[in-house]
Amino acid sequence: MLKYHTVMRKCGSAAILAACIAAGGAKLAHADITLPVPAPTDIIRVELHGYKQLESFYNDLGYTPESWDAGERTIPRLFLQTIPEAWRDDIADQLTVAAKKRVFFRTLGPLTLLANEEIAFQKKALKDAISNNDSAVIGELASQYRISSAPDDPATIAELENRIGPVPASLAMAQMAIESGWGTSRFAAHGNALFGQWTYDGEGITPEEQRSNLGDYKIAAFKTPFGSVRAYMMNLNTGSAYKEFRTLRAKMNAENKPLSGMALAETLTRYSERGEVYVKEVQAVIRQNKLIQVDEAVLEDSPYYNLIPAGQ
Repeated sequence: MLKYHTVMRKCGSAAILAACIAAGGAKLAHADITLPVPAPTDIIRVELHGYKQLESFYNDLGYTPESWDAGERTIPRLFLQTIPEAWRDDIADQLTVAAKKRVFFRTLGPLTLLANEEIAFQKKALKDAISNNDSAVIGELASQYRISSAPDDPATIAELENRIGPVPASLAMAQMAIESGWGTSRFAAHGNALFGQWTYDGEGITPEEQRSNLGDYKIAAFKTPFGSVRAYMMNLNTGSAYKEFRTLRAKMNAENKPLSGMALAETLTRYSERGEVYVKEVQAVIRQNKLIQVDEAVLEDSPYYNLIPAGQ
């Protein structure tokens, strides 16, 4: 029987990875269904002291451009704990554009795969709950995915099946690069905010040029970059602006077609005020950086590499 890990509203104070993988830095529902917390023996703590050390570490893992070009699509479970301020203030400017992109995608890309693993876990939880007539689990998922109808309402299950679905890593990584300025934005450095998501609840980072006509909004901040990735996927899976995204994804699934980040990007005209121009930029980042290949990637079974920038 599948066991589900439920997370209370506050992030715990146990091991850094255990706490933050469970809560992702975002405010969660009372009993959100999330990935099980990894055992302490499955966590390796790696303190980062700069770009050269990071490259050496990746080489030791066999996580190299050469292995990728050779067709290796199983990659390490890298869990960056925070965007280092030194990346914005110093390191990124010293690297070539190609090196900066390589570090960005290789370090943050695994988080998109981890978030999709969690969605697959929730999909399995829903399937089991339907088979077992488990209204408690269905109700927890409905609350998590912002559905107000009753657990025993067929419409609830239909909507859950529509909403609980993956976001192609190619699409997520392209948007992450654009929205965070390759991890160098003030919001990324100060709040692990990788997707420019707004919040009106008083928490977050105030934009330097906040538009007063749009209210007292802020850019949502997170305890970990994973929290930002998780919230972005929940946004696409629940927001009214992204119904077209979910409809097209369901159509691809029904036709047994692989999910295409390029095609699904077409549905995101409301993600940015730039509309179609933004969509074209997302598609250009996918195309120019050959991110379609990332949709084939999977994470190693274990361990988790808990990457902690020195001094943070």
